Amino acid sequence: MGRSMDFSKWWGVKESSSSSSRKGNPVVVTMENPNYSLLEIDAPDSAFQPLDKGRGKNAKQFTWLLFLKVHRVVGCFAWLGNSLCSLLHAVKKRLFLGHVETEMSAKTKFLFRVILAFLVMALAFLSFELVAHFKGWRYFHNRNLQLPQTLEIKGWFHTAYVRWLEFRADYIAPPIQYLSSFCILLFLIQSVDRMLLSLGCFWIKFKKIKPVIDGDPLNSHDLEGSNEGYPMVLVQIPMCNEKEVYEQSISAVSQLDWPKDRLLIQVLDDSDDEGIQWLIKGEVSKWSQRGVNIIYRHRMFRTGYKAGNLKSAMNCDYVKDYEFVAIFDADFQPNPDFLKQTVPHFKGNPQLALVQARWAFVNKDENLLTRLQNINLCFHFEVEQQVNGVFLNFFGFNGTAGVWRIKALEESGGWLERTTVEDMDIAVRAHLNGWKFIFLNDVKVLCELPESYEAYRKQQHRWHSGPMQLFRLCLPAIITSKISFWKKSNLIFLFFLLRKLILPFYSFTLFCIILPLTMFVPEAELPIWVICYIPVFMSFLNILPAPKSFPFIVPYLLFENTMSVTKFNAMVSGLFQLGSSYEWIVTKKAGRSSEADLLAAEERDSKAMSLQLHRGTSDSGLAELNKLKEIQETVPVKKMNKIYKKELALAFLLLTAAVRSLLSAQGMHFYYLLFQGVSFLLVGLDLIGEQMN
Repeated sequence: MGRSMDFSKWWGVKESSSSSSRKGNPVVVTMENPNYSLLEIDAPDSAFQPLDKGRGKNAKQFTWLLFLKVHRVVGCFAWLGNSLCSLLHAVKKRLFLGHVETEMSAKTKFLFRVILAFLVMALAFLSFELVAHFKGWRYFHNRNLQLPQTLEIKGWFHTAYVRWLEFRADYIAPPIQYLSSFCILLFLIQSVDRMLLSLGCFWIKFKKIKPVIDGDPLNSHDLEGSNEGYPMVLVQIPMCNEKEVYEQSISAVSQLDWPKDRLLIQVLDDSDDEGIQWLIKGEVSKWSQRGVNIIYRHRMFRTGYKAGNLKSAMNCDYVKDYEFVAIFDADFQPNPDFLKQTVPHFKGNPQLALVQARWAFVNKDENLLTRLQNINLCFHFEVEQQVNGVFLNFFGFNGTAGVWRIKALEESGGWLERTTVEDMDIAVRAHLNGWKFIFLNDVKVLCELPESYEAYRKQQHRWHSGPMQLFRLCLPAIITSKISFWKKSNLIFLFFLLRKLILPFYSFTLFCIILPLTMFVPEAELPIWVICYIPVFMSFLNILPAPKSFPFIVPYLLFENTMSVTKFNAMVSGLFQLGSSYEWIVTKKAGRSSEADLLAAEERDSKAMSLQLHRGTSDSGLAELNKLKEIQETVPVKKMNKIYKKELALAFLLLTAAVRSLLSAQGMHFYYLLFQGVSFLLVGLDLIGEQMN
């Protein structure tokens, strides 16, 4: 018989020194199998009495507790593995099935290879630092290099590491420190400029300064008469393959509240798709039959992009009968009273060349990308253009939602095809000729923001490469012009250099290059106020014109640094006139409706007049138009995603720098670089849901 086993301690039973303390009768259990022992329980009452919950557990409960913890751990690993597999599958799908640019200039390839080489070098240095960290070789207690005191240096790796520390402190850290100091200086200058603009905007709000119209320049009491008080206005709608937005744009412009005999609408179509041409022709024909003075123009040769299109339209003989021209891009939808709010400012102000209205966005809350764009553009209109318009009577023409005096266009040389920013070009030339501009912050024209990163990236590339082209071309004219020295300084140093060149340069260099390098080169240290305090303060200033966007201040700060890659590349290509600086790609639009009731009424009117339209028009192309509509509705559009290699490379660079900063116990650097790297990673892998044709 085996030895007896006493489990009284497992149950927390306290043994008494006297046998009289035991209660109950002894119980003897006889096992049928003689190989097992007998278990004698002396005091069953005390053994099975209610126990304190925190005192003890039996063996079975303890086993099940272990199994439960193991199950949770295994489930956690399974979830991590499943998430990693899903991420790798998505990356593989985007790599092999995504739409990747095949045409790339030699300069772009060179820049991309430099970034990749820099990334490989950063990963190698990180591996080097990881080994040194786990080996315990910490020689940087202070900013000065502290070499080991012992003469016994064990191993070639240890020797190489010490040599690397010496080389880093003597040759790598000083250039980085000098460059960072220069970028910090530019950063402070640009921050002061932003603060002055914000103070100017506050002063305008406090004093309630805004352009006003004196009297009744249109003589509205003669509305039923000859309408002689209304000047002749030409409205131009340049477009190119704008299938998604042409209908709502033509509809909105055709309903402008202006005498029909004093208004002419030009639909300037540069579309190379015959189907889209028929669609636009049908829309123009519909409004023409309703009594709107509207014509359709199409160029056989699309030269000069938008500038060439506008220049060709202004060469028509009948343009000489008109005094003003209003320009609307294809996605802009002005209110019916737009001309009555803008044109009267010209009367009694012969030096006024341009009246610019503000943009309002129908899809600003569509996704995170549109919310971040809204922050930037609200600051641009509310602060930059309004302040410059009030104090300088000059700002860059936005290319749309503005009314020009045709005489000012002609005296300034008209539309030129030399840059991709023809709007800024004509504005600078008009300013050099002494013309003045007015910005109306209260007059808003609805339009659409790019909803995909691809469309936004191409738009920003054009907006930042074009000004550098224009700066090279206009610099001699600015220097030799007859305007005052202050206006020349404003054009050269503020309008072009500070806001178009310095801003993308220091943003990319300081936050995407130098900051990660300081993690690998601790001797070149950036102060905390450069990394955190000033950027957050400037982000607050930028977001003030759009107060509802305050919850997005952190994504805004990170995304602006992410976009610095595109802006810096565009600035360099425009400054040195590389091939991509002359690239013009029409911004992709989704065709978001601005006013649901207006479009619904328009749809009802279209259905009511469809029969009359087909009977009253002899153009046989309308039958083909209906067939094209049916084909376009039935054929699905294949969408493909795209990977952005530059953003992806910088994402891994910043993430490796974040790991390095974590090992160096630099907490603020770690969190900033971690979030910045994740934002680059999201853009690079295109995980923000962007899809393109």
